[in-house]
Amino acid sequence: MNPIALTGSTGAVGGIAAHLLADAGIAVRLLVRDASRAPNLQGSEVHEAPYGDNDACAAALSGVDTVFMVSAAEDENRVQQHCDFIDSAVRAGVRQVVYLSFVEASAESGFLLGRDHGATENHLRASGLEWTLLRDNFYAEVLPMFAADGVIRGPAGEGRVAAVSQRDVGAVVAQVLRNPREHSGRKYDLTGPDALTLSEVASVLTEITGRTYSFVDETLEEARASRAHLGAPDWLVAAWISTYTAIRDGELEHVSGDITRLLGRPATSFDEAIAERA
Repeated sequence: MNPIALTGSTGAVGGIAAHLLADAGIAVRLLVRDASRAPNLQGSEVHEAPYGDNDACAAALSGVDTVFMVSAAEDENRVQQHCDFIDSAVRAGVRQVVYLSFVEASAESGFLLGRDHGATENHLRASGLEWTLLRDNFYAEVLPMFAADGVIRGPAGEGRVAAVSQRDVGAVVAQVLRNPREHSGRKYDLTGPDALTLSEVASVLTEITGRTYSFVDETLEEARASRAHLGAPDWLVAAWISTYTAIRDGELEHVSGDITRLLGRPATSFDEAIAERA
């Protein structure tokens, strides 16, 4: 049986999926930037094949039927890196790509980085490869990182976000990769079971961690000013701010039942995910 290739195994979601597959006795091939950081999994192969090195990616994908593709790091050229990787998969004779995308990904996505995902999805659909789209919401475990000194600042208003547990997403990835053809041509929205305002997120963080969190609803001008000291390029600052405006505008409030349908259990709630992380 040909190995299943995974990118992102040094991260949270890809690492969870890789461990679950290896524990199930499924051969995995890990495509990483740095082989020294790859997880040590029984029966796994490790290939250094970073996005942007198209020949290395094509070589690493040789003999692979299915590959799990996470998005590249935030970069102005990220869409091109994604398209090049998909083209490398075509060159290598890959049959199916399972892509970790984002809810409401499209050219009109209010979350600006969601537009990168939309462009990638379009290229994947046009590539001739079989595809599966796993569109996740923001990660529950990452929301605490939105808080600087315990304060979440941004123009989110009373909008809601159905944040999803990384553990759930990793489990879905592994489930789909066990029988990828059953999911060919399908897209799944991966969310938590509840949609919370950022004020409610702050309250949960306070209760579980014992540290005081709060939410400050900024204007767009205040949001730009409060991030100016970070020295980030304008396109990245705009993307960060769009994290909040997408919540404000209701783009991230939809609660999906796809995790329950795929895993046969309820999705992990926000407070459960934070408690596990703590």
